[in-house]
Amino acid sequence: MANYNVSGLITLAELAKSKQSSWCVYILKCSDNTYYTGITNNIKRRIKQHETNKGAKYTKGRGPFTLVYQDKCQNRSEASQKECAIKKLTLPEKNNLISNHN
Repeated sequence: MANYNVSGLITLAELAKSKQSSWCVYILKCSDNTYYTGITNNIKRRIKQHETNKGAKYTKGRGPFTLVYQDKCQNRSEASQKECAIKKLTLPEKNNLISNHN
């Protein structure tokens, strides 16, 4: 017997996959005009963690933050790859990415 949902149109594994939170890569502008790049599957929760000093070590004491870039990804792997690529950019390249994305 296959694992199908009530409608029988998709498997339970496919249903579970479709309900997963989507991942994104994001850039925060800190109060000292530096950038922090990270990934998350819940952007509101993650920003709140940064604001309460429970986020990344880098962001402690650098708030308030402005979300200046956000890009949705298919999965965590894609988000991590984009994060790595963004972190390798120079400051002018990051500024260009942010201004062209909005």
